[in-house]
Amino acid sequence: MTVAAYIRVSSKGQDHAMQRLAIERAAAGRGDQVGEWYAEKRTATKMDRPELGRLLADVRARRLHRVYVWRLDRLTRTGIRDTLDTVEEFRSLGVELVNLADGFTVPAPGVEGSAAKVAELILSILAWAAEMELLTRRERIAARRELAEERGEAWGRPSRLSLRQRADILDRLRNGSTVREVAAALKVPRSTVGRVQAAARNGSGVDATASRLLGELSRNPPPAGTPSARPPGGSEPPVSR
Repeated sequence: MTVAAYIRVSSKGQDHAMQRLAIERAAAGRGDQVGEWYAEKRTATKMDRPELGRLLADVRARRLHRVYVWRLDRLTRTGIRDTLDTVEEFRSLGVELVNLADGFTVPAPGVEGSAAKVAELILSILAWAAEMELLTRRERIAARRELAEERGEAWGRPSRLSLRQRADILDRLRNGSTVREVAAALKVPRSTVGRVQAAARNGSGVDATASRLLGELSRNPPPAGTPSARPPGGSEPPVSR
């Protein structure tokens, strides 16, 4: 099996020279020769990176037994959970992770000694921090969702349906059309129709607003000559997906 190193900088104007030199010196001090280098110039805010993917593939194929990094954030900066998952995957596959700047090594399972105890402590802290990060994120999302629903605003990704199109969906459903029939008529997925229907029933978000709009239109129909949600003939242009 091979000793490898992963080095990364964030921009094309930077180079890997400092990281590479530090790793070469540290490896030589341990009697290692780096046989495979994984180097890229990309931000670590995404896990989908070519050289990281190649490194993980070789780790999973058990081609490596030790990997050097300048610092743990060279591998990932997408959150503590991703960092922990990556480190634990290395460890579970018997790969030792040597972290130079942070000053610790994560040995493979079964290794005894002070390095192993330090690694266990660090992994425990990372696991706790990952749980706190997840809890905080969930609390922020819940608070934002509650505020949006109180304001009658849309929640989540921007809707591709206009308010009037949503009102038209509800109108068709109330007039006896099935979800399948509405989806076919408007050329939208049945799941979209179902979500509009469910949200209107629950009185939440933009679909509740659409339901109220439909009620207003039924009580106060627009004057003759005013454009309606459906053009003459009962058909409607396809809803963009």
